[in-house]
Amino acid sequence: MPKKADKVLRDELVTLLRGGNAHIGFENAIADFQPASINKKPPHVNYTFWHLLEHMRRAQWDILEFVRNPEYVSPDYSEFWPDPDEKATQVEWEKTLSAIRADLKAAIKIVTDPKTDFFSPIPHAKDYTIFREILLIADHNAYHISELLALRQVMDIGPKDRW
Repeated sequence: MPKKADKVLRDELVTLLRGGNAHIGFENAIADFQPASINKKPPHVNYTFWHLLEHMRRAQWDILEFVRNPEYVSPDYSEFWPDPDEKATQVEWEKTLSAIRADLKAAIKIVTDPKTDFFSPIPHAKDYTIFREILLIADHNAYHISELLALRQVMDIGPKDRW
């Protein structure tokens, strides 16, 4: 791939992961989130705000481990969400946020590493590429960030100046 095209691809993937263009970023989506709301369930939803972000964390980590670790085996889908009755403390909420940030940073590091070959098969998963997995992280995060924002609006717990 020509050097200029490679740079454009990497820059666009970073923007997609961080949020930009048509997507709001994670930091803006969680801005001013009130600790008293982390365990609230919006109407007709069987999970809390913490459950939603913890699901994002688990899925993002799973995808990264799939890329990084040839021995990794993904858990059953049921393990991608906390138990519906589980509640988080403020410390657990912060741990979830910190882990999302750290894993997002790890994904960006993969994207910006000039040695990353996006289009060759992953050695231990021949039907998959790093490009596919990075898009999967970005797509999954964008979906749930949008969901988080919509649920904040429904619950009237969002920073009103951001809508």
